[in-house]
Amino acid sequence: MVEKTYPVSGMHCGHCVASVTEEVSEVPGVTDVKVDLESGQVTVTGDGFADEQIKAAVIEAGYVVGGLPLA
Repeated sequence: MVEKTYPVSGMHCGHCVASVTEEVSEVPGVTDVKVDLESGQVTVTGDGFADEQIKAAVIEAGYVVGGLPLA
């Protein structure tokens, strides 16, 4: 299992959290998604997913990834 944290901007409420969680959860290989609204970070756990897939899912949800993984 791999855990990566991505900075995401534009999230302001529970609906934002739900949207990002739903889209990122659909990426093949993702087993868990945790969105921290206060810090603007999304932590993704799983195997076999690529950073670009996570970025695309966040964009599909309507938000912006500030950069590739922090950790």
